[in-house]
Amino acid sequence: MGILDDAKKAIGLGTAKKVEEPKKQRKKKTAKEIATENGEPWVDVVSVEVDPENPGSGAFELDWNEHFIKKLYKAGYRDENEEDMVDRWFQDVCRNVVMETYEKEMADPNARVERNDLGGGRSEYK
Repeated sequence: MGILDDAKKAIGLGTAKKVEEPKKQRKKKTAKEIATENGEPWVDVVSVEVDPENPGSGAFELDWNEHFIKKLYKAGYRDENEEDMVDRWFQDVCRNVVMETYEKEMADPNARVERNDLGGGRSEYK
């Protein structure tokens, strides 16, 4: 073996190397994908925007699957498009929360709303 062969060997030339393919990582399925595959209705709050000048105003961004739309349709939400159906449903949910709170306050004006910390920055109010 000569100097040239030693140099080739040192830098990896002249020898066959197996090129390893990067292992394909399985993408973890989202809750939406799992529910959709199982034929289950699914809806989630993706984000919440709060007006910094008026914290009582804001917006929610929702995501849903086709099974949720079918469930809304069966429940009587028959708007022209999915966004309107989900918006009307969400308004109904918010209205029901307000009405339930109002009814509790009227039944017992001295009662307080209780906050339960669910962890992860989430809270439940009763």
